[in-house]
Amino acid sequence: MGDQDSAEALTPSSPSDQTTNTIATAHIPQPLKFLVSNIKNLAPHPLTTENYPIWRVQLLQQFTANGYAGHLTDTIPAPSDPTSAAHAQWILVDSNLLSALFSTVSQSILPYIITTSTAHEAWTVLERRLQPTSRSRVIQLKNGLYMVQMKDQPMQQYLTRIKTIVDNISASGSTIDPEDIMLHILNGLHPTFNSFKSTIRNLLLPIDLDTFYALLCRRNSFATRTQSRSSH
Repeated sequence: MGDQDSAEALTPSSPSDQTTNTIATAHIPQPLKFLVSNIKNLAPHPLTTENYPIWRVQLLQQFTANGYAGHLTDTIPAPSDPTSAAHAQWILVDSNLLSALFSTVSQSILPYIITTSTAHEAWTVLERRLQPTSRSRVIQLKNGLYMVQMKDQPMQQYLTRIKTIVDNISASGSTIDPEDIMLHILNGLHPTFNSFKSTIRNLLLPIDLDTFYALLCRRNSFATRTQSRSSH
């Protein structure tokens, strides 16, 4: 019996046993605890087909700030030896990061990544699935900006409508040059602003968007006062 016990004690452990032991000794780093515990506050809006670009920026920023962006971009791959302590530590970290990613997506998006096994795999699947949708949305929004017209709307309502479209374009991961925004506003103005449109287009020096808004609002205020006097 004693010999048998001694033999069992001297029997080498299997690779799976070694992996289990190394995982048991792995620990969760403090930055990872912070990221996982606060991920919903750091990225408060769950991922949908509408907000992928801004969600991506928020997640990448937080993962970078805490030292884990490489798990998303695959610049920190798993160590090659599956029985090593380093591999076990990597698995522990990546599993927690994957769970954190799961918690930031909406129920409609979760099926895309529910079977993924690493944070990088989930990140890549979402990129492949949602980037084309984002591009399509940007094109749709830019076309809407091109078509917007003031007609009989109050000036403030017209400008708010344009600002909403521009903000949505930015949230979809694209940008519009301020000069192009001014051109869209000018093109959609009511015909009573034709003289103002000519003045702006014939300026010798470019103006910034804030100056443009100030000039437009001043012109609108003057037109409103003139119309009010004439009605009396």
